[in-house]
Amino acid sequence: MKTTSFLRSTVLLAVAVGIAASPVQAGAMTHQPASGGAQFVKLDHPQPVRESARTEALEFFWYNCSHSQLLEQPLQAWAEKHRTDVALRRVPAIWPGSGEESVQRGHARLYYTLERLGLVDRLQASVFRSVHDEGLDVTTEATATAWAVRHGIDAQAFGRTYRSAEVAQSVEEAAAAFTRYGIDELPTVVVQGEYRTSPTKAGGVEAMPGVLDHLVRQEQAKKH
Repeated sequence: MKTTSFLRSTVLLAVAVGIAASPVQAGAMTHQPASGGAQFVKLDHPQPVRESARTEALEFFWYNCSHSQLLEQPLQAWAEKHRTDVALRRVPAIWPGSGEESVQRGHARLYYTLERLGLVDRLQASVFRSVHDEGLDVTTEATATAWAVRHGIDAQAFGRTYRSAEVAQSVEEAAAAFTRYGIDELPTVVVQGEYRTSPTKAGGVEAMPGVLDHLVRQEQAKKH
């Protein structure tokens, strides 16, 4: 199965073969009428956020997803514009039970290793290029370490972090979050644990920052 389109391949495959889902999963995956417009949806079960001072924006992405790659630079610019009032967090996508789960887990482990080393901002775009454009395999410790060394990271520091319990726990939490938030398209951005938007909903990747602006303003208005 090709991995270039998460929405077309994984979602439609799940529908075609009837992957079993728990009641919680099935309810979370159901689309609800958009509140305030067709460009976003309200989650059936709003999720808690990590802080109250700023609005949380949670991005679900996959390194092998072309739309996730297209969103990377606009999202970085959007987050910089909102650095005082928005907390951006990223979650690498892991669809439990899918045919791509092992690849996604490998990508997630690389992401969380870079995050703990404080290197995501510097190297996120490089990972996208290596994985999506060059087709590089970075799903094992050996291949990920070789990639890291080529990008100037100390092999021992990378390996220790890659194998750490903290990174392993983050990977498991990412898999659980994918189901909990009802993600059915990548990239998806969830604002304040309550509203989510994606290329299909927003009208394209380029339209997503504008939708996020609207949702952030909506959340900030609640605080005043």
